[in-house]
Amino acid sequence: MGEQAEDTEALRHLHDGADYRRLAERTSDPDVLRRLARAEYPFVWHAIARNAAAPADLLVPLAARRHSTWNDNCLLQLVAAHPALTAADLDGLVPLLAARLREGDRPYAAVLELARRSELPAERLNWLGHLPGASTHLRRGIARALAARPGG
Repeated sequence: MGEQAEDTEALRHLHDGADYRRLAERTSDPDVLRRLARAEYPFVWHAIARNAAAPADLLVPLAARRHSTWNDNCLLQLVAAHPALTAADLDGLVPLLAARLREGDRPYAAVLELARRSELPAERLNWLGHLPGASTHLRRGIARALAARPGG
């Protein structure tokens, strides 16, 4: 039995959140990850976002899931850092982060993660630093991250 078949079979034997998390951490099967993303456990969403095999078309909608401010911000940071995301995917996170800033959720780590990514133009990220909910500290962090980019 191949690894993907084993992971698909493992979906039938999940008993608790820890089982979901362990499978999300180890599987490389995108279909299994998609099924796990339906779980209501934010730590499973985090494990999926840490998994290098997670496809961008799963991560982008996963970033919009809500649980609590801390878990939501952690998830946003993990998704923003994921190597599978393209420039278009990353640009799609900007309105989500803007909304969360306006709500007062302070997704600063995710904003800074985007600022480290060279796929997005600096102007797009500087804009986030001037929205309601952004702080002087965040604006300085964005400037530092942009300056540290290759060619920055």
